[in-house]
Amino acid sequence: QVQLVESGGGLVQAGGSLRLSCAASGNGLSINIMGWYRQAPGKQRELVATSTSSGTTNYADSVKGRFTISRDNAKKTLYLQMNSLKPEDTAVYYCNAAGVSSGSVHYGRAYWGQGTQVTVSS
Repeated sequence: QVQLVESGGGLVQAGGSLRLSCAASGNGLSINIMGWYRQAPGKQRELVATSTSSGTTNYADSVKGRFTISRDNAKKTLYLQMNSLKPEDTAVYYCNAAGVSSGSVHYGRAYWGQGTQVTVSS
């Protein structure tokens, strides 16, 4: 069983900063890839950034230079530091985990958090 709990969303003015957190529950949990996705009203969900257990990161072009994804493997927590926020960043942000194992059990599916709302005013 895997649960992802997100926090840190809120309302911020353009140019401001916000930090999102995603905590994965479960003892003996091992997660290969974690990432952030977002979905704005009337749009499809899109990839924001990903992070592997070995430290490899990837970013969408729209957030490069502004967002930073990081990961604390000991705490099983994923972070997204968002700087220089724009109104276009307004969306529900979702945490994702893939390549999940618990002890000797390997899960062949991805998991999602409940989402957290980020609203950037102009």
